[in-house]
Amino acid sequence: MRRLLTPLVSLVLLVAMGLGLAGCVTTGLPLAASSPWQPVALATRSNPLDLAFSDAKHGFLVGSNRLIMETEDGGATWQERALDLPAEENFRLISIDFQGDEGWIVGQPGLLLHSTDRGQGWTRLFLDTKLPGEPYLVTALGPKQAELATNVGAVYRTNDSGNSWQALVSDAAGAVRDLRRADDGRYVSVSGLGNFYATWDPGQPTWQPHQRVSSQRLQSMGFQPDGGLWMLARGAQLRFNADPADAEAWSKPVVPITNGFGYLDLAWDPQGSLWTGGGSGTLLVSADGGKSWQRDPVGGEQASNFTRIAFTPDGKGFVLGERGCLLRWVG
Repeated sequence: MRRLLTPLVSLVLLVAMGLGLAGCVTTGLPLAASSPWQPVALATRSNPLDLAFSDAKHGFLVGSNRLIMETEDGGATWQERALDLPAEENFRLISIDFQGDEGWIVGQPGLLLHSTDRGQGWTRLFLDTKLPGEPYLVTALGPKQAELATNVGAVYRTNDSGNSWQALVSDAAGAVRDLRRADDGRYVSVSGLGNFYATWDPGQPTWQPHQRVSSQRLQSMGFQPDGGLWMLARGAQLRFNADPADAEAWSKPVVPITNGFGYLDLAWDPQGSLWTGGGSGTLLVSADGGKSWQRDPVGGEQASNFTRIAFTPDGKGFVLGERGCLLRWVG
């Protein structure tokens, strides 16, 4: 009898342990009592990738499959717009930025658009066929001024509305999976394989490579409000730059919850709370710098992967997800 029961007991124990572990994995964090996020209905199944505003109320959202939508009420509602582009080309509009009425859009393959009238009309500027890589990130800097970075880390600047571009880096960083720019002009990039990262400060001739901190491959990186760096790695690991003057000084890893889905982005809200989001509706918040976390109830209801969390200088916030998913910050 003992021999017959032993495998059965073992099986029951394994199942019980599995259920117990599953509970810890998926519900180990408390659910916040309320959410500052509100779902926004978008009439699209394309993936929103970026958004920008020309003023407090007016802005655009861009994404895959030539997606471009416009808002006149601060992002509460969005209407589809169309661009005068060849119908046979399925552009991925990946980055947009405004400085007042002047706006810029970059997309892939090889797309650069410029507007001087709040986005009511867009002019296509043709890029040099020798441009290293594809357009990845555009930053509006002032009248007729912008910076363009590519997916191999080439960085260019224009002072004449895009008629000519000056290279700021003498050598590209190589294929990147993520690239961000700080307000002071610094850049950080994650290599295509996630095995190292690189930094570039204005005036440096080349990118400065840095080895990853652990065996976990890097997912994305960006800049903290104090100017230091943050890092997301596989295994749902977060790290923070312990010394803004040292790009290789990192905190111990923070792992809010391991539910099988990685984190894809990180951002600070207007009150200073820290947000991270990722696969299968994972949206977490920490009010104490990452020491403790809660799950956001609205995020958990979305059947989407959250790819970006963005807050504007005037306090607007959005979470961008796949298949037309968008959350708006209502505080």
